[in-house]
Amino acid sequence: MLESLLNSMSASVSLQKLCPWFKNDVIPFVRRTVPEGQIILAKWLEQAARNLELTDKANWPENGLQLAEIFFTAEKTDELGLASSWHWISLKDYQNTEEVCQLRTLVNNLRELITLHRKYNCKLALSDFEKENTTTIVFRMFDKVLAPELIPSILEKFIRVYMREHDLQEEELLLLYIEDLLNRCSSKSTSLFETAWEAKAMAVIACLSDTDLIFDAVLKIMYAAVVPWSAAVEQLVKQHLEMDHPKVKLLQESYKLMEMKKLLRGYGIREVNLLNKEIMRVVRYILKQDVPSSLEDALKVAQAFMLSDDEIYSLRIIDLIDREQGEDCLLLLKSLPPAEAEKTAERVIIWARLALQEEPDHSKEGKAWRMSVAKTSVDILKILCDIQKDNLQKKDECEEMLKLFKEVASLQENFEVFLSFEDYSNSSLVADLREQHIKAHEVAQAKHKPGSTPEPIAAEVRSPSMESKLHRQALALQMSKQELEAELTLRALKDGNIKTALKKCSDLFKYHCNADTGKLLFLTCQKLCQMLADNVPVTVPVGLNLPSMIHDLASQAATICSPDFLLDALELCKHTLMAVELSRQCQMDDCGILMKASFGTHKDPYEEWSYSDFFSEDGIVLESQMVLPVIYELISSLVPLAESKRYPLESTSLPYCSLNEGDGLVLPVINSISALLQNLQESSQWELALRFVVGSFGTCLQHSVSNFMNATLSEKLFGETTLVKSRHVVMELKEKAVIFIRENATTLLHKVFNCRLVDLDLALGYCTLLPQKDVFENLWKLIDKAWQNYDKILAISLVGSELASLYQEIEMGLKFRELSTDAQWGIRLGKLGISFQPVFRQHFLTKKDLIKALVENIDMDTSLILEYCSTFQLDCDAVLQLFIETLLHNTNAGQGQGDASMDSAKRRHPKLLAKALEMVPLLTSTKDLVISLSGILHKLDPYDYEMIEVVLKVIERADEKITNININQALSILKHLKSYRRISPPVDLEYQYMLEHVITLPSAAQTRLPFHLIFFGTAQNFWKILSTELSEESFPTLLLISKLMKFSLDTLYVSTAKHVFEKKLKPKLLKLTQAKSSTLINKEITKITQTIESCLLSIVNPEWAVAIAISLAQDIPEGSFKISALKFCLYLAERWLQNIPSQDEKREKAEALLKKLHIQYRRSGTEAVLIAHKLNTEEYLRVIGKPAHLIVSLYEHPSINQRIQNSSGTDYPDIHAAAKEIAEVNEINLEKVWDMLLEKWLCPSTKPGEKPSELFELQEDEALRRVQYLLLSRPIDYSSRMLFVFATSTTTTLGMHQLTFAHRTRALQCLFYLADKETIESLFKKPIEEVKSYLRCITFLASFETLNIPITYELFCSSPKEGMIKGLWKNHSHESMAVRLVTELCLEYKIYDLQLWNGLLQKLLGFNMIPYLRKVLKAISSIHSLWQVPYFSKAWQRVIQIPLLSASCPLSPDQLSDCSESLIAVLECPVSGDLDLIGVARQYIQLELPAFALACLMLMPHSEKRHQQIKNFLGSCDPQVILKQLEEHMNTGQLAGFSHQIRSLILNNIINKKEFGILAKTKYFQMLKMHAMNTNNITELVNYLANDLSLDEASVLITEYSKHCGKPVPPDTAPCEILKMFLSGLS
Repeated sequence: MLESLLNSMSASVSLQKLCPWFKNDVIPFVRRTVPEGQIILAKWLEQAARNLELTDKANWPENGLQLAEIFFTAEKTDELGLASSWHWISLKDYQNTEEVCQLRTLVNNLRELITLHRKYNCKLALSDFEKENTTTIVFRMFDKVLAPELIPSILEKFIRVYMREHDLQEEELLLLYIEDLLNRCSSKSTSLFETAWEAKAMAVIACLSDTDLIFDAVLKIMYAAVVPWSAAVEQLVKQHLEMDHPKVKLLQESYKLMEMKKLLRGYGIREVNLLNKEIMRVVRYILKQDVPSSLEDALKVAQAFMLSDDEIYSLRIIDLIDREQGEDCLLLLKSLPPAEAEKTAERVIIWARLALQEEPDHSKEGKAWRMSVAKTSVDILKILCDIQKDNLQKKDECEEMLKLFKEVASLQENFEVFLSFEDYSNSSLVADLREQHIKAHEVAQAKHKPGSTPEPIAAEVRSPSMESKLHRQALALQMSKQELEAELTLRALKDGNIKTALKKCSDLFKYHCNADTGKLLFLTCQKLCQMLADNVPVTVPVGLNLPSMIHDLASQAATICSPDFLLDALELCKHTLMAVELSRQCQMDDCGILMKASFGTHKDPYEEWSYSDFFSEDGIVLESQMVLPVIYELISSLVPLAESKRYPLESTSLPYCSLNEGDGLVLPVINSISALLQNLQESSQWELALRFVVGSFGTCLQHSVSNFMNATLSEKLFGETTLVKSRHVVMELKEKAVIFIRENATTLLHKVFNCRLVDLDLALGYCTLLPQKDVFENLWKLIDKAWQNYDKILAISLVGSELASLYQEIEMGLKFRELSTDAQWGIRLGKLGISFQPVFRQHFLTKKDLIKALVENIDMDTSLILEYCSTFQLDCDAVLQLFIETLLHNTNAGQGQGDASMDSAKRRHPKLLAKALEMVPLLTSTKDLVISLSGILHKLDPYDYEMIEVVLKVIERADEKITNININQALSILKHLKSYRRISPPVDLEYQYMLEHVITLPSAAQTRLPFHLIFFGTAQNFWKILSTELSEESFPTLLLISKLMKFSLDTLYVSTAKHVFEKKLKPKLLKLTQAKSSTLINKEITKITQTIESCLLSIVNPEWAVAIAISLAQDIPEGSFKISALKFCLYLAERWLQNIPSQDEKREKAEALLKKLHIQYRRSGTEAVLIAHKLNTEEYLRVIGKPAHLIVSLYEHPSINQRIQNSSGTDYPDIHAAAKEIAEVNEINLEKVWDMLLEKWLCPSTKPGEKPSELFELQEDEALRRVQYLLLSRPIDYSSRMLFVFATSTTTTLGMHQLTFAHRTRALQCLFYLADKETIESLFKKPIEEVKSYLRCITFLASFETLNIPITYELFCSSPKEGMIKGLWKNHSHESMAVRLVTELCLEYKIYDLQLWNGLLQKLLGFNMIPYLRKVLKAISSIHSLWQVPYFSKAWQRVIQIPLLSASCPLSPDQLSDCSESLIAVLECPVSGDLDLIGVARQYIQLELPAFALACLMLMPHSEKRHQQIKNFLGSCDPQVILKQLEEHMNTGQLAGFSHQIRSLILNNIINKKEFGILAKTKYFQMLKMHAMNTNNITELVNYLANDLSLDEASVLITEYSKHCGKPVPPDTAPCEILKMFLSGLS
């Protein structure tokens, strides 16, 4: 029936009507009458609440919670005293069913959902919310943020608040969200544009602060991002790749994998996990695409799958060959490392051989491809040969293969001969081809043979193509290139084509360097000399220096020719070199300058590779037309062209030929020498003339000597006349040569010494050509004229010294050496800007005058100073000390000129230090130096660490003990100061110091500390400077400095602790109190706290440490951090106390401080616990000094009673956790407190009889509820066993040893509340019904016990209940407790004796137990036999009237509630006909409750009397007041249905009387209209509206009524027409 009722409810019924009905009527009735119906009701409510999400979205989820929670907030069932003690146990059986638990869960979920909707602005469907936990709800909150740029603000405003309230780890949770987002979104992304999640993930990363977690998040994004990555992801990854973090390597590996995915995706390949065979297919596919990045991409794939690079390169080159891109092949091969290129080339050549081995198809494409393969292979082999040049075996093999491929390529390209690769090695086939091509070449040569004047032009035209073809043919036909080139050379020379001949000679010498080539070169050189001597017309290219080229050919011939030609070739070289020198003097450039430097390739090798200076003479330019024919004629005479066949080792040149052959050559030679010498003298070419004379005379002399080795033999061979003639010629040449040589030597000597760079060897040589006396005079004259030209003086003195040594002139040599010494110092000091003139050529003692100038020079070197002192025998120590002091003074002075010069001075410090340290060991005594430097040190700029360091290290190097400065200490402090950067501006003390020492404050003072004030100053000055520098970062450096200075470190530790606290910890603590807890902030605070604690622990004076710690702790806000601070203070105080001797005066002070700290620690700790659990009310804060009392007060908190009554409630403080923390802070045994409270509340010492109802309504006992909550903190097994012992034993281990039945009853009640059915049955070893029966019995026995009636459990169970009840009534009817006990026993055991019950009702009324009497009357109303009790009707009358009689106007809320209960009692009374309802109505009227009075009149049994009374009442009352009271007091609960009847009665009365004006212009007029329409009685109301109010209102009512009846009025109908239609319808 209940299901039918629930299912029949319309969905349109509003919650405002439905919820009160359920709460006040349905649920209490079901619990009282059909407890098992709660399951059906809970299930229906759950589904109905869920349906509201779809049917009433506007009010969701508040409407769902409103409906679902009425099951738990409904009015409690009317219990019947003692009977309720076990009746509620039956109800409890239905409170923890699956359906009720589901409904309770729904209520909790809806509450959280409302909070999520309203507080955190996150709207989720209920079904989605139920799937989530606190972690995933955070995820959904992020999901709701559509724009990534809003994530930081939403996180700060909503999400972070949620995480803090639920104690979630913020940073870790953000990382989990990123992972969840990637798992959900990345796998679903099928398009490159579906990457909105990437932006959201990166926005969340931006909110992270933990670097490790940031890298984890980036890695996850990398793994999940769509390839190719978006620009944002790419930028994110690259940004983190540049960081310095251990996980960067993981990023790099992942980045490589992404690159591979991206690469393959670019080629349409999505699979990354490939097999080996598939890899090569992929590589070939990539290379075939022929995009610019193909090769690079293929190499990346190969590296990823561990393939060799050369395999990829070879595939690429083969692909390029197939595309006929040979140049690209070579560029690629050349770009490779040698080892890689070698492997690649070998692979390609193997492929080429196999490719060319196939039979040619003779198609155009096939021929082109084969030509491309062969040609490219040739180029590749050339590169390969170059690479393998160090491996002879491979090189030979490669060259052999190159030769073969060249033949193939040549035959294919030039002669279109296409064969398989092996056929090209067929000798007979090749021979036939060679013969064919030679004949073809001869024919072509004959056709192009010139026959007229344009011969050179024709040769030039045909040369490129003909020569190229000729060479290719030679190469293809295996002809010797040298033979071909030699023939062509001679032909070109014969034709006068000098350029071609020289080019071919050069090529032959370069590529065919052998004796045959040497012979060819020698012959070519001779023919060219002959042609120039004979003035034969030749074609010489513009810019070609033919004399130089002839000399080069002669030189090359001499290097490679056979021994037969060697002497002639050498003689030819010597004379052609003279020709070159002459030609140099004949040539000028366009500006008329002699072009001596244009023949760089023809310099004397000795001159080119020597470091000495060589003399170059200036002279008049020679005329080539006059000089060159003469010299070449001379050459042709000296080395004539051999016309006949030469014999082995036979020479044709003049020096080595026989006298007979030479006779015809000597006279032409003499004539040529005379002519040429005259020309040279006229042109002032003295050096050239001297060389020419000496060389020519030597050649003639050699010819004469070689033929006259033995006079007798020569006379016999040649005759006396011939000998005399030859001797006469030679002697004549000698006399002329000697005179000429001496004249030239003097002239040349002046020229040599006047050069900027003097050729000393040449000058000495020229001097030896002159007489001894003359030469020294000439040298001193040159010295006197030189003045301050120290270079020239040095050169002359060196030559003179060497010359004196040769002539053994000791004194002369000494003078020249002294002069050279002065000249050398003049040169060296001149380079440093120091003039040596004042002491030049002076005595040694005058040299000390230059010392000051030397040491003041910034570029002066120590070795130079020492060398100077040593050279001139000066005191080295004095000079070095002066040098050091000058260096330091100059550097410091330069630095003081301004900040701009400071940087340059600092750059010189290392050089300065090295120079000074280098000089210190050179001193024999350092005492004076140290004294001087000590004075300098105190005058230095205190911020110039570099200069101070230089001075200190110089003193340290001197190693003198006379100074009071601790050098090691000073250097150590200086080292720390250099590494430290100042964080505060200079203090007044520093300005004062700089003013006293007249030093300008440098810019370095902003970043450096003053060395002098720290090292030389007092401790007071030291702390003045360092106190402003204290910070967590600077502390290590300042600590080291303090230790080195041996100052007390306690001051430093104290100042540092205060600074870190004020600057870092305190602001973060304030921020923490303003915002909720954050994991990151907590970590930072913990780290800073550890730093402060470390400083305090390092303080040597324990009293100081404690004092500072306490002062800092006072400024910390209340909370966990203050507790930690006070705990640390306790530790310091205990440590201080342990270090104080027992007899010390300070011990008492330390003990008092420790005691005070303990008290403060406990108070602060207790307060922090109360704050954390939101229990910091004034009531509890007053007793924080009494922790045990506070714990007891906490267990009396009102929330405990609320928690037990409404388990579905939220926001209850955790009393157990608070009590445990308070007990821990105050070192209280919480178990003892719990035992005390159990004893107090479970086994109260006062007798419950003082309140008659206490034993019968234990479920309403607040103390018992506290016991239940108290036991919830313990394991259910322990609590159940303890309560079982209490319920079944007579004694206990608690303070009270005797257990009464009242105690056992309370214990069993708690057991039923805490334990389930199975647990109770296992404890009692009985069915649950027997346990319930036991509870009923001991509850009755507790009442007997209270009445001091001794009775045992067994006796109670075995005694007849009716007799026991009557006996109890007979003896104890005068006691209220006994009366109630008898009533409960009668109800329980169904004793319905009329006389007994008549007395019970009278006694209950007599004891004024009205509420209980009402419950009893309600209970016995279902027992018809008891209606006959005489006092039954009167009891009902009194129960109804007594609350009304005790009330007075104005009514209080309780009195108004009692009046409502009385009216309900009228409705419940089964004998209402016997009641004086008119009297009750009068009482209601007196209380100004006319609606209640009218209800009573309507319940009168007699209809006539009832109608008359109602008519009279309606005539005298105000309908508006009644309607108002119905709305306010009778609209809900059991009176709701009855109030509807009263309302209809009132409205019908108004309609019948046509008194519409009573309700006009009130809120009830609309109610009247609706009632009239529902009763189809609107005629009179329409008339009233039309006549008294307005026609429009009448028409509106008619329109609404017509619509209500299903006959809507047509739209746009006029009001008068509507009224007419209505009235006509009535008629």
